[in-house]
Amino acid sequence: MSQVRTVAVAGALALTAGLALAGCSAGSASGSGSRAELEVEGAYVPQPVTDEVASGYLVVRNSGSAGDRLTSVTSDFSDDVTMHRTVGTTMREVNSFEIPAGGDLELERGGSHLMFMKLRHKPEKGEKVSLELHFARSEPIKLEVPVEATNYAPRK
Repeated sequence: MSQVRTVAVAGALALTAGLALAGCSAGSASGSGSRAELEVEGAYVPQPVTDEVASGYLVVRNSGSAGDRLTSVTSDFSDDVTMHRTVGTTMREVNSFEIPAGGDLELERGGSHLMFMKLRHKPEKGEKVSLELHFARSEPIKLEVPVEATNYAPRK
């Protein structure tokens, strides 16, 4: 009698474990196909006019099937990097930028951009500065970004 009960309990446990694993793997499979595929292009920092503040611009392209968010940026030439959105004539600091699935995040003059405050040194045209972009879901992206002329305007 106890042998029958043991087999029944073992069978129930095996069935429960199998269903649980099937549920987990089904969720993982659908989750793994849905992710951001990020790459950065066109990054530059115009040579700052002062020793205290600089700006930064770039495009994050997402060819993936899920969105992500740029949550912070770190740099070798500033401990204080903030993200700003400009609407009309108003510039506001934001905590993150959305990067839509299959879309782009464009940080450009007159629009959303990065601000580097309390510069460790004033970078000169021709130099490169290191940036690391941090995202909500994706791995960080490290960049060596050229410092361009103060009035540099990339071609679109």
